[in-house]
Amino acid sequence: MIAFLRGILLERTPNRVVLDVHGVGYELLIPVSTFQRLPAAGAEVALHAYTQAREDALQLFGFGTAREKAIFERLLSVSGVGPRMALAALSGLSVNELAAAIAASDLARLTAVPGIGKKTAERICVELRDKVGEWVAAEAQAQPSAPLPAAAEEVLSALVNLGYARPLAEKAVRRASERQPAAAGFEELFKRSLQAIG
Repeated sequence: MIAFLRGILLERTPNRVVLDVHGVGYELLIPVSTFQRLPAAGAEVALHAYTQAREDALQLFGFGTAREKAIFERLLSVSGVGPRMALAALSGLSVNELAAAIAASDLARLTAVPGIGKKTAERICVELRDKVGEWVAAEAQAQPSAPLPAAAEEVLSALVNLGYARPLAEKAVRRASERQPAAAGFEELFKRSLQAIG
């Protein structure tokens, strides 16, 4: 089983990467939270990996932190939750947000993730509620992000409505806001945010 890979980043998209490890290209599916921390193509990257071996395929999943991989594996222990759904959960919510939603049995937040229905969300909460205390504690200690200006909030809302995961969209909007002062209008900020995502 492959548990860790270090190599040169050949390709990167919000849901997959290809790493060159000593001349062998490994494709890994990743959550948006991992994508947000990746450097540009050509840089060296180290990823924690989860290997899914099936009769018809061998699939690798990559994570930027051990905590992401750990909660991914815990999600897989829940009946009815497969790797794609676990990745979607980590793409729609940060590790701390996901853990807090599970601990609080926040079904509305969990079912907002594409692919997670009410019954699956209930199973996740029942089976994992007692196992996510460490992430909830980490979230409580984390300092909240500064609020976005009004125009940036509108751009963030538009990106989320277009289907971009909120963590990815918010990071892009914050990056675009730093490059463009608050005087920038909606259209300019929206354009720069899309460029930041790309």
